[in-house]
Amino acid sequence: MLDVPLLQTDEQTALAELKAFLRIPSVSTLPEHAPDVRRAAEFVRDQLVAAGLENVALIESPGRHPLVYGDWLRAPAEKPTVLFYGHYDVQPADPLDEWLSPPFEPEIRGDNIYARGATDDKGQTFIQIKAIQRAMRLGGGRLPVNVRVLIEGEEESGGEHVEAFLASGDPRLKADAAVICDTEMFAPELPTLCVGLRGIVYGEIHIETAATDLHSGVYGGAAPNAIQAAVEVIAALKDRDGRILIPGIYDRVIAPTSQELEAWARLPFDLEAYRTGEVKVTELTGEPGFDVFMRTWARPTFEVHGIRGGFVGDGAKTVIPARAVVKVSMRLVPDQRPEEMVALLEAAVRAAAPRGAKAEFRFLHGAPASVVDPENPFLAKAAEVMTEVFGHETLYIRSGGSIPIVGSFSRHLGIPSVMMGFGLPDDNLHAPNEKFYLPNFFRGIDAVARYLVRLGA
Repeated sequence: MLDVPLLQTDEQTALAELKAFLRIPSVSTLPEHAPDVRRAAEFVRDQLVAAGLENVALIESPGRHPLVYGDWLRAPAEKPTVLFYGHYDVQPADPLDEWLSPPFEPEIRGDNIYARGATDDKGQTFIQIKAIQRAMRLGGGRLPVNVRVLIEGEEESGGEHVEAFLASGDPRLKADAAVICDTEMFAPELPTLCVGLRGIVYGEIHIETAATDLHSGVYGGAAPNAIQAAVEVIAALKDRDGRILIPGIYDRVIAPTSQELEAWARLPFDLEAYRTGEVKVTELTGEPGFDVFMRTWARPTFEVHGIRGGFVGDGAKTVIPARAVVKVSMRLVPDQRPEEMVALLEAAVRAAAPRGAKAEFRFLHGAPASVVDPENPFLAKAAEVMTEVFGHETLYIRSGGSIPIVGSFSRHLGIPSVMMGFGLPDDNLHAPNEKFYLPNFFRGIDAVARYLVRLGA
């Protein structure tokens, strides 16, 4: 195994390069940042070249952000091929006034580096690149296994490009397993492998009640109100206790195994610390009859992310809105299928529209849930090296989040995904003051490099 620690100069170089990566505002969902997204792709391309990979290229598609590909395929034929995946795009940084330092000017405070994308997923993607570079250097210019790398720029905005590329059957995708660093550890110092992810259905509910906005003094009391109708539709889809009211939503839900439930019960978990320190709320809510792990890992959800309509500026404008848009998502669990869930939601939205309102759900993107067998040898070897690096037994958990690519790798390539995450629960993903714990950044490089050596042993 690797007995050569990261040199201080290696750490300084990796940290300086990570800062340069984080300074690029590669917000894929905002068109005005398209040049920045491409700049981030070019940064990744150059880093793959510096790491010693071959056949490095930007994979282009009209109207889409580029994929970045590279490989090293000179290991003996009997050695496995590992496909590393990550993404270089990030979420918008709003609300800006809640950041303690500018979101695209990385700042180190204590042991953390703060910036948008610090842990989701630039920091963790960079772990993979630097680990490959380290393994290459320690191997005298050779890797112990065959490696492919695929980094995308649309994970935060739908992932259409990478999905089309996977469906194309391109020979550059042939691999035995995928490695993804885009998840978190259960708690500090506790190495964790994620073996299950919820799926997602995301879209908008569009409400229309009139041809144009109306004066509330002249027409109030007679004209239907689109925002009022939107609120009624939402209330018809989920009750006050947190139970989803969409007919059929729970029909396909598969419960976790007894072994999983027993393992979750042994996790070091403080409910009150979770409420006050991580979620930071006065009270936890959710579907009655289920604990936090079940609610966040193994039960479907329906959430509202924003409502648009009427007048929301400063001052007063007494209009009755004619249109409203509600951004919503459902998180899916095995064996819920996105296309079936979309159909159920479409029917429920139409049925919930009050008098005088037309309501429809418009699907934007989705992905199925996924579960990987913990006994898979690629996962088992990952658990071994995580235990070595962190000094604690590796935990197996699920995640409430969605990484659509995991299902795509299984569906199109027939390979398992090893989710070696190095984030922490308080890293503020998608929120102001996103951070990455720097000791995990450096230990992550060590762990992934060791993993390559272990696979090639």
